[in-house]
Amino acid sequence: MSARRPWPPRAVDLLACPVCGAPLSSLPDDAGLRCPAGHAFDRARQGHVTLLPPGHVPPSGDSAAMVADRVAFLAAGHYAGITAALADAVAAGDGAPPRALLDLGGGTGQHLAGVLDRLPDAVGVVLDSSRYAARRAAGVHPRAVAVVADSWARLPVRDAVVDRVLVVFAPRNGPETARVLRPGGRLVVVTPAADHLAELVEPLGLLRVDPDKARRLTTTLEPHLRPVAAVGHRTRLELDGVAVATLVGMGPHARHLTPGDLATAVAALPDRTAVTVSVDVTSWVRDG
Repeated sequence: MSARRPWPPRAVDLLACPVCGAPLSSLPDDAGLRCPAGHAFDRARQGHVTLLPPGHVPPSGDSAAMVADRVAFLAAGHYAGITAALADAVAAGDGAPPRALLDLGGGTGQHLAGVLDRLPDAVGVVLDSSRYAARRAAGVHPRAVAVVADSWARLPVRDAVVDRVLVVFAPRNGPETARVLRPGGRLVVVTPAADHLAELVEPLGLLRVDPDKARRLTTTLEPHLRPVAAVGHRTRLELDGVAVATLVGMGPHARHLTPGDLATAVAALPDRTAVTVSVDVTSWVRDG
């Protein structure tokens, strides 16, 4: 895919200048973005755009190696069930189907692409702090725009323009999510359940799921959003050693294991390992 393909205009219309907060519009040939005050942001050769205030440094995102592992693992379809559960939750609710989506901390945009395939009239923005992820996300779907930004700061998105915010295994910014959602819009969050990847925790020394995760999620979001739905998704995968190493390498576990230690631990596993995929999908609404 060409990184220079046209940006979807309705997705660009969701964006705001990170300097002054004014709406952004595309430069000729979609070479970048500019606000009425003249603040301009060039489009990278790979197709994404960075929307950060001058001097602002976002938290370090996924490395190039982590992103490569994520692309490989998701392309193999191992988390297709998670994408389907996410799409079900995004499409749920009364009224017209959602037409404007924000994937917050969306990485390579693979989950958003799956959701957009279910919603032919929707456009989306993938926002992530990793430029390596944004480079991949720039070509993930013709109705999506990829943006490098800081999920913990003010989002470069206009007030009350988004129908759904998606957060898959990523941080939640409650106040900013509420700001960008339309009244009645929803946040859909995917978090690991207690038994997610349980078979790999001990053999590989992986991080355990925080047993207090659900309470912390509620504490973070309830001042701004109201919970309306919760479902679980659970399945089993049969993974060979290469797939296990890729799975570990794409997530936060990669920051706590050296490549050598990981290779040694994976080599001690059976040729194929049964792995539980278990997540919670919760939906939160912004009241009017």
